[in-house]
Amino acid sequence: MIGTMPDVPHPLPEPLVELIAHQFRVLGEPTRIRLLERLRDGPAGVGELATALGTSQQNVSKHLGVLYQAGLLTRDKHGTAVHYAIGDDTVFQLCDLVCGRLREQHTELAAALRA
Repeated sequence: MIGTMPDVPHPLPEPLVELIAHQFRVLGEPTRIRLLERLRDGPAGVGELATALGTSQQNVSKHLGVLYQAGLLTRDKHGTAVHYAIGDDTVFQLCDLVCGRLREQHTELAAALRA
């Protein structure tokens, strides 16, 4: 359940529409979803994340940068290493809503196919 949300004007002003669309584009990349899911378990460095996802450090760094710029992650330097962590855990509320709806659709489809 999403907590108290600020009043959102309707119809949405165009600048707000653009910001919303940008945030969905940020989340619309499978690698970024996997990174967020891994970071749900706690902070991690680029190398650890690359190993966990089975991809290159360069690829992980690129996606972490996008998530960081969108305000979804924080980063903390430890010497030459950088660790990333979830900066806005409300993103998981959105993911849970989407996953719940996908589960419902899957159940409905399976029931329709059995009928």
